[in-house]
Amino acid sequence: MMELMTRESVVLDDVDRGLLQALVVDGRASFARIGEVLGVSDRTVARRYARMLESDLVRLVGDVDPVRIGGAEWVVRVQCKQGAAADVAQALARRDDTRWVNLVSGGTEICASLRSWSATERDELLLHRLQRTAPVLSVTAHNVMHVFGGGRQGLDGPGSLGPEQIAALAPVHGEPAEALTDADRPLLRALAEDGRAPYPVLAAATGWSQSRVARRLDALRAAGLLWFDVDVDTELLGYHAEARLWASVSPADLVTTGATIAAHPEVAFCAATTGPTNLLVAVVCRDSRDLYRYLTDRLSALPQIHTIETAPIIRTVKRAGPTR
Repeated sequence: MMELMTRESVVLDDVDRGLLQALVVDGRASFARIGEVLGVSDRTVARRYARMLESDLVRLVGDVDPVRIGGAEWVVRVQCKQGAAADVAQALARRDDTRWVNLVSGGTEICASLRSWSATERDELLLHRLQRTAPVLSVTAHNVMHVFGGGRQGLDGPGSLGPEQIAALAPVHGEPAEALTDADRPLLRALAEDGRAPYPVLAAATGWSQSRVARRLDALRAAGLLWFDVDVDTELLGYHAEARLWASVSPADLVTTGATIAAHPEVAFCAATTGPTNLLVAVVCRDSRDLYRYLTDRLSALPQIHTIETAPIIRTVKRAGPTR
């Protein structure tokens, strides 16, 4: 039984692994319900989850498609002067509209995900703030047009939930909401900070009653307008080689190729984007040899891919949720 998690050594037992998988199924499932499915007490589940949060092993946040509220998702690549990228990356990480921020390649380039809720918000960062930052040499922005999938958590192996356990955890919702509205923004911001924020906290953030918060949250989830992302620190799970791949595929093959790549167990994220390349892939591997095998074996079997640029992640400055 594991009693301590540190960044130097993390070993997940079956309860930890089952808990993480349960949260993937339903990020707001009660600890009592998860404990019932796992065969442990709700106190054990609560204690394990709190320990994971304290060690920064996991973050659970609410997520939305910004396009559904008139916004957009962009991936930006920022080239900086030598020695300046870390400071620029930290500044980006402190922004509410950045989802993840990585230092890649030789440490002079930043790759970041930007969620804008309006063209004004997008332009403020892309056209003004970044362009006027002295250490920045160049900025390229790639609009995320379609997400094929992904979501590798590194949770395979002992302790995996069975079909009956997954079915028991699957949430049951009421009537779906018709759309996201401006009134939902305080709720969405609070859930982006903590996807398991209790109803009193969400009520305080929105000015609504707890019952109204519960109804609206359920309606948004029922409509697929809101979901919960369990972001596990894969390095702590033994995966030490992450990379962003920028690939070129002919438009006729983009849908099939993107769906195929998204199903690969090494892939955490795969999307069609604008720009000089049209496919962005986030890959998580055990080590550099594992990454090499993925590139030369699995991707080489897809002749539809014309070119691939590989940008290894040197350091993750921000993962899902606020910076800590």
